[in-house]
Amino acid sequence: MTYTLLIGDRSYSSWSLRGWLPFAVFDIPVSVEATILYRPTFATDMARFAPLVRTVPALKTPDGGLLRDSLAIGWHLAEAFPDRGLLPADPVDRAMAQSMIAEMHSGFTALRGACPMNLRTAWEGFVPPEAVLADLARIEALWTAALDRSDGPFLFGDYTLADAFFAPVAMRIAGYALPVSDRARAYVAAHLAHAPLRRWRAMGEVEGPEQPTYEMGLPRRPFPMAAPEA
Repeated sequence: MTYTLLIGDRSYSSWSLRGWLPFAVFDIPVSVEATILYRPTFATDMARFAPLVRTVPALKTPDGGLLRDSLAIGWHLAEAFPDRGLLPADPVDRAMAQSMIAEMHSGFTALRGACPMNLRTAWEGFVPPEAVLADLARIEALWTAALDRSDGPFLFGDYTLADAFFAPVAMRIAGYALPVSDRARAYVAAHLAHAPLRRWRAMGEVEGPEQPTYEMGLPRRPFPMAAPEA
């Protein structure tokens, strides 16, 4: 028996990316089922996967459990595989990582609303409003606090759940060329070079046509393979 994970479009579903990355990074076997956001079949696909599922990702555990949220999936995997390093071993780092994950899960709504994740294209000329700049400042403060302790390349040195949760933020910074410090751009570059994320993006590019919901009405540029220049 193995885990079964329900995800949405790889190019657009940031929460699905957060749910999938721990399996890929920490070598946890999983069977993946996919649905398409905003299609008439989306609700029926979720209902078919399991009762009470209303969002993606969702996860069936080998023992019959159901996890209906990316945060629940992360905590479950950290408990189920304590030797895989999903959370930092150092207790101070672990507390910091757990707090960062929880804040990401519930916060930064301005950034998430104004800059939908789109791994098929990047945009030219996006002007972030003040609320987005405030979110970016808070994100940089969190990243800096962790990187000051670890010196990178990921938040706590080696990849952890905290990086999985901030991966879509890094993709937004890259895709919208958002104004961040050199240190933050280096962290974004670590994500852009990360093999599991690159594989996820490649799979998304062949899933079907683009979703018109994510059109920004801005000039396009290729999605960067490295962190954008300042």
